[in-house]
Amino acid sequence: MDLQAGARAAVELSAVQKTFLSARGAIHALTQTSLAIRPGQFVSIVGPSGCGKSTLLSLIAGLDAPSAGKILIEGQEVRGPHESLGVVFQRDLLLDWRTVMDNVLLQVEMRGLLPKAHASTARELLDMVGLQGFHGRYPRELSGGMRQRVAICRALVHNPLLLLMDEPFGALDAMSRDRLNVDLNRICSETKKTVIFITHSIAEAVFLGDRVVVMSSRPGRVVADIDIEAPHPRDLSFRESPEFAGYVRRVRTIFEAEGVL
Repeated sequence: MDLQAGARAAVELSAVQKTFLSARGAIHALTQTSLAIRPGQFVSIVGPSGCGKSTLLSLIAGLDAPSAGKILIEGQEVRGPHESLGVVFQRDLLLDWRTVMDNVLLQVEMRGLLPKAHASTARELLDMVGLQGFHGRYPRELSGGMRQRVAICRALVHNPLLLLMDEPFGALDAMSRDRLNVDLNRICSETKKTVIFITHSIAEAVFLGDRVVVMSSRPGRVVADIDIEAPHPRDLSFRESPEFAGYVRRVRTIFEAEGVL
């Protein structure tokens, strides 16, 4: 997607490639991947297993370096772990011996910030995701969906520029996943965060995204970039609409043409 004249991208990838070397030879994970994401935009990235989606997220986070090309966040080239990121993984990675509140504030502690200064933000985030009354509970007392809501709050508590999400709902049951899709859509609509969301689910990508970026099989490359022209926040009734079905069908047709489906 082209940015408006004079607008700076929140995230910009230019001809990014990534090759891993091993004793058995080179593995080409990504090739010629270019993308520009506007501030406040929710971009879903969908593609088959092994296409380099998670690799792409690691490169944006600065946890690994591209073999070629360039990645910019807020106009600055990424040359190492970026300070103003929030990351949510498929596993919630909560610490069992810390309460819900203390797990959220762990993000703050790890950055050398004062937990007390962020406690009110942590409470607001937990209440926003429906965890009133659970601030002092431990992870073992929570369902899988509740644990993942805590992980989302932890990623947002320090007010990052960018939220990176790597299949955060992939291990949840269908009902929990639906609930979290609605919660996440509402939270991102309210906070106006820039989000890059990795998923295998076409329906999830369409439901959440302002855009759906479709990737090919390995070596991964962008084969389509689709605007989802539906207002936010969205509820589950959107999935019943002809527009939703049309977007899902469009993505599926692209995968069929690529030989993925």
